[in-house]
Amino acid sequence: MPICTVCALKDSHPGVTLGDDGVCSLCKLDVAGDLMENFAYTRRIFEEFTRSSPDPRADHDCLFMYSGGKDSTYMLDKFVNEYGKRVLAYTFDVPFESAHAAENIRLARERIPATFVLDSDDDNIKAMMREVFNRTPAKPGTYLDEKLPCVSCRSFFVIRAILHAFRHRIPYIVLCADPQQILTMESDTREVVRGFYRTFGRRLTGELFRGELEEVLFADEEELPRIVFPFIAMRYAYDPDRIVAELKAKGLYTSSPMETHCTLFPLLNYYSFVNWDCMFYKLNAASHRRSVRRDANHRRSTFSIAFPRAADLPSIEERLKWVVLDIAGNRGDPAAQERELIDVFRRLDASEEAARFVAQGFLAMRETAAELGITLRSNGTRSNGTGT
Repeated sequence: MPICTVCALKDSHPGVTLGDDGVCSLCKLDVAGDLMENFAYTRRIFEEFTRSSPDPRADHDCLFMYSGGKDSTYMLDKFVNEYGKRVLAYTFDVPFESAHAAENIRLARERIPATFVLDSDDDNIKAMMREVFNRTPAKPGTYLDEKLPCVSCRSFFVIRAILHAFRHRIPYIVLCADPQQILTMESDTREVVRGFYRTFGRRLTGELFRGELEEVLFADEEELPRIVFPFIAMRYAYDPDRIVAELKAKGLYTSSPMETHCTLFPLLNYYSFVNWDCMFYKLNAASHRRSVRRDANHRRSTFSIAFPRAADLPSIEERLKWVVLDIAGNRGDPAAQERELIDVFRRLDASEEAARFVAQGFLAMRETAAELGITLRSNGTRSNGTGT
């Protein structure tokens, strides 16, 4: 399988083309125009937000989407304790949340004087995820199609947050995507809603949101909350290791970025492998390789998981692929699979405890799929003749 000589993306990766010189379209910045237009808009809204005075019509300056991850915990602490913003910390209680993320949220509620709100809609978000995982995606695909389940889940609770802010006249929604995610996310409120309609159609969208989105689509511009990406301001200094260290020093974070993933992380990898022959974090890994080639000193980091310099990423991806497909196909020895997974995650710089925690989630993948009504299939045969 041909791969990019710079970042190791395969020529089958959705939205990516490989040139005659062996370099992919992302490395050549073929998508730069669209990304920079989005970046300029998000930076303008961030600057507008930081200059804004309290809105007398609302009890809060912003609805802050708080997940319990390192990025949102770090910025929540900053917004409340350094910037002095009146923050409504909004957490959508995703039924796939890991126990470690829940513990981080508990710590924040104890130590950060914000107003915390918990929202939930288990039946509808599960129905949407069942639809995503069970549909066969169209090939050759577009950029980020390998992340569709994750993007859809995030879009669902972003829309729930939009509706909450819209009802309570909260002027801004803060979304703590890391600098790489910012350039691949829709930043306009109305476009977030339209994008969901395009993905799931009018019937399912109407069922999931009970027809409320029509009011958002046809509201006056000044009535709509604007989305703020705070990491815009620190994009060149973004350092996930430093963020985690600062949070742990304050007693606000007890896990690692890998441990904090939702419990669907194994199924997200399954979806990427079975449909697109890549691991879930392949774009992040490719970004890492690209930055190493261009900046050997690693002075800039634009990804939320820092990959070790010595990691053999193509080998790690291939090993992870076959463990995931074997588990999906109910093949192999679970004890051997656990050892393989732990070794893979250790090579990605996870601690022994974190690697074991994530490996156990992968081993429970079939049970998680059954609970959601997701039908697992396993593609391919190992090159050494094992597997089916």
